[in-house]
Amino acid sequence: MNKWIKLSIEYANQRSYLDDLFQVYPTIPEGIRDINQDVWQEVEKAFKIKNNDILIKELLKLDLFPVKDSYIAYLKRDGSAIDRNPRTINRICGRLYEMGLDKIYERCSEPKETNRQIGPMFRDWLKRKSLGIEPVGLEDFLATNEDAILDAGDNALMNFAHEHLGYNHNKGLDFIGRFNKQYVIGEAKFLTDFGGHQNAQFNDAISTIQAKGVKAVKVAVLDGVLFIEGGNKMYKAITETYKNQNIMSALVLREFLYQI
Repeated sequence: MNKWIKLSIEYANQRSYLDDLFQVYPTIPEGIRDINQDVWQEVEKAFKIKNNDILIKELLKLDLFPVKDSYIAYLKRDGSAIDRNPRTINRICGRLYEMGLDKIYERCSEPKETNRQIGPMFRDWLKRKSLGIEPVGLEDFLATNEDAILDAGDNALMNFAHEHLGYNHNKGLDFIGRFNKQYVIGEAKFLTDFGGHQNAQFNDAISTIQAKGVKAVKVAVLDGVLFIEGGNKMYKAITETYKNQNIMSALVLREFLYQI
């Protein structure tokens, strides 16, 4: 097994992993969502007179629908389906009436999920000189062959990797650095749970380190539930299928880079 996978698993299971990881991903929820008061007035009116169609139409105007239901996304994309499917509308409205207006308002104003906010946090962590050097812009990055981290937006990172490193993969990058005169590229993900979107995030990072023809060391900087020892699919993947790949926690990334 790659020593950095092993070290990451040991860190996650023997040390204050989550406490330390909070320095990288301080996932503090945002405040409550703003509710358009004009829309909310219409919601209240429709709720009080039990007008199902208008109630659904008005609630769909808000950022967050108050109940989780597999048919909501369809209704959002095709408003005409509201008039054509009365039983579906009645079923959803039954849940809404059962909840009551106060609970509906509370649900519609819930903060965004923290796992949708963590994207920029890894780069913010880099900017705090967590790897010992401060990221620099493109001009300074190209000016020497010394150790450096490129500070750039998504498109600029992709363009640099494409033009200078032969990276033609369609997934974005979170990290481009140069250590001991070798380029290093990678994606960073905080995998907060198993299944669905999180599995897709894991697969994205793996596909990046499997990209062919790249003139750089490729890393997948992964954190979260994949390091929980046991039978989960992510753990089995990193300890069996991808055991020889450069997969590691952000908390051991510094040691990896300086030993290159």
